[in-house]
Amino acid sequence: MYGKATMVLAVAAALGLPEAVKAQSQDELKALREQVRQLDKRVQDAEATAQQAAVQASSRPTGENALNPAVSLILNGIYSNLSQDPNTYKINGFVPSNGEVAPPPRGLSLGESELAIMANVDHMFRGTGIFSISPENEIEVEEAYIQTLALSYGFTIKAGRFFSSVGYQNQIHAHAWDFTDAPLAMKAFLGNQLSDDGIQLKWVAPTPLYFDLGVEAGRGKSFPAGPDGGRNKNGFSSGNFFTHLGGDFGTGTAWQLGASYLTTSPQDRVYDDVDSTGTPVTNSFTGKTKLWVLDGILKWAPNFNPTETYFKLQGEYFRRKENGDLTFDTAAASAGGTQIGGYSSAQSGWYLQGVYQFVPMWRVGYRYDRLDAGTTGIGLVDSGALTAADFPILARYNPTRNTVMVDWSPSEFSRVRLQYAQDKARSDATDNQVFLQYIVSLGAHGAHKF
Repeated sequence: MYGKATMVLAVAAALGLPEAVKAQSQDELKALREQVRQLDKRVQDAEATAQQAAVQASSRPTGENALNPAVSLILNGIYSNLSQDPNTYKINGFVPSNGEVAPPPRGLSLGESELAIMANVDHMFRGTGIFSISPENEIEVEEAYIQTLALSYGFTIKAGRFFSSVGYQNQIHAHAWDFTDAPLAMKAFLGNQLSDDGIQLKWVAPTPLYFDLGVEAGRGKSFPAGPDGGRNKNGFSSGNFFTHLGGDFGTGTAWQLGASYLTTSPQDRVYDDVDSTGTPVTNSFTGKTKLWVLDGILKWAPNFNPTETYFKLQGEYFRRKENGDLTFDTAAASAGGTQIGGYSSAQSGWYLQGVYQFVPMWRVGYRYDRLDAGTTGIGLVDSGALTAADFPILARYNPTRNTVMVDWSPSEFSRVRLQYAQDKARSDATDNQVFLQYIVSLGAHGAHKF
């Protein structure tokens, strides 16, 4: 206290108050104390203003303009050479998701472009909006959410529309994938990529090893809940629980393991098929879906510096169980008409991929996909009302795919990729696929997931 008063007196002397310091009378000393008090208050106000300005400045990430949000545009183009017609693409043995799981059209095409806008709203919230622009000139909200910045004890809340944290790759935007398309397991169990309207609560533990726990509650607007925009009900229709554990060892190796559990209740989730006579029919499922996903990733780079060379190993295992009612021919288009019976299935799938950057800017990669149709019980078939031939899409079949790629990235903002895949998703034909793809990024873009 005395040291601070002495400092203020020195400042007062420097400001031209030498006569006041020399005053002897009580009145002059009283006036001097008042001047010191006022000057001390001004110093405190100045310090508080400086601290507030520092907090506001630090709440906006480096590289973003202080007055404008960060804006980026991802351009994606592709040339496809396919031995099978992409319009007839299907994954035999699995209920169709009605998602965008088919390969791109043959020949040259503009892939899905992405416009992203993000910024800190204030010291409490950050907002993100990411919009996809399809080759058919349709604009779709891919992600649009707010996220907290200032919760204590490692908690964050996200609310809006976002990619679910089910598994590993589902959270990553397609332009950051190591291959042109999604693994077969994501296509079969997530309809390519699961996005939902909902809320997420996540906690990161204050431990040397990375450890998080999270829960999501969503509307259930897309597969596996259904492609109908969500059930007409209060509350939530889907939930996801997830956790991750990761760390480093040695002088250049990092790892992460994860597990998630997605549950939802589809209502009248439709798909198209043909009956045993070849008549097109529309079937629907109502019941419960439970999906477990285990994921792991291993990264290696000398001294944790991936600019020269690095290797990444990534894999996921999916297992889904469904129970409920299957409605055959909802429009009564076939001779047998509409019929309802029980349905149950237990199916799984996995993929494993490795990517190696052998010199700066150049990478090679290989991925193996496999699905297991498991067991499927159809009450209408078991009772003799219909035959297995009336459900050809659900015939037991285990699809596989082998994929190799090589890509060149002259900078962090551009990439050119050549990819070949031998896709055996169809039970009656092998699709030999060749893709030549470019991806370029314009503007500021946030860091990608580990």
